[in-house]
Amino acid sequence: MAFTVHPLLYERADNQVKQSAKPPRSSNLELYRIICMLMIVAHHYVVSSGLTLPDGPLFTNGFSLKSGFLWLFGMFGKTGINCFMMITGYFMCQSIITIRKFLKLFLEIYFYKILIYIVFLITGYESFSALRAVKLIMPFWEFKNDFVSCFIVFYLTIPFWSILVHNMTRRQHQLLLILLLSCYTLCGSIPTFGLSYNYITWFGIIFLMASYFRMYPAPIFEKKSLWGWLTLLSILVAVASVLFLWRFNALYWFMSDCHKFFAVVIAVCSFLWFKNLKINFSKIINAFGAATFGVLLIHANSPAMRTWLWKDFVDCVGHYSLPLGQLVLFSVGVVIAVFVVCNLIDQLRIATLEMWFFRWYDEKLSDKADRFFLRLTNS
Repeated sequence: MAFTVHPLLYERADNQVKQSAKPPRSSNLELYRIICMLMIVAHHYVVSSGLTLPDGPLFTNGFSLKSGFLWLFGMFGKTGINCFMMITGYFMCQSIITIRKFLKLFLEIYFYKILIYIVFLITGYESFSALRAVKLIMPFWEFKNDFVSCFIVFYLTIPFWSILVHNMTRRQHQLLLILLLSCYTLCGSIPTFGLSYNYITWFGIIFLMASYFRMYPAPIFEKKSLWGWLTLLSILVAVASVLFLWRFNALYWFMSDCHKFFAVVIAVCSFLWFKNLKINFSKIINAFGAATFGVLLIHANSPAMRTWLWKDFVDCVGHYSLPLGQLVLFSVGVVIAVFVVCNLIDQLRIATLEMWFFRWYDEKLSDKADRFFLRLTNS
């Protein structure tokens, strides 16, 4: 049977031409992406460094100002993941997954997995084992707490989520969101309510929320000042909840995972606020925004990386003894430094290896890959 080019390929080509003729987009959501990743890095500074262990300084020093600062400093990690995924869902619900897009994601993940492992192996920070080698080769090993593994699988499910949202009515979309958020967020935030899930499931719910904002624009979604004030209010109430629950050793209860109440509310309000901000195109912001995923892949690459970075190199626990003012400056400075260094590394990778590979791919393999992909999906 003769192969015919799928209409989606023509649509994609037309879209690329149209996009190239458009003026550069504003940098509001790119700035939002940067802030999301800074929140995630700050979270890892606190929870991956030994500060929160039972014998760590945040517990052994009681209700001190330094402990209070660090608890608040690291409270927005799961919120940052929600914010990051809101951006993904907002753009991808109107986009097409192609082999090129998946390759870009897949190769970036494997590049850092292999490179960092080799560096740690050479320096003696990691030792070789058959199990470690198998885990390195596998695109994912477990879905319990591994964000990257879950993101790979979720990325592959996006075409199916898109079919769902584009074939539902607006009312059906609303009812499905109400049902899922009631189960996962409202009930899931009740202390005695049992809930088991993984990131793949939750990312789908985030996709439903973000796609609703994209597909059904409403005047209320465009009220910048409203969402700005709601963002500030939700952050202040979340901070108050952390400080109140501190005495019960349940500080992050409403922020402890992506589905929890304030992690969702802050993400939704802040996303709608940043979506409506008018920020002129900035090459610097967009360059740093494009490399934010690389920051995650580098600084949270593996248990060995987390141990080396936060416990040995930065020594977060050791620097807890600094006076409060110096501790604040040190913590903020470290998070910014980790973000900038990792981001610049990924920008270098994008400008060299990624550019060189996809220049070759577009010339030699693009048509064959598209044909294979269309045969596979049409079958």
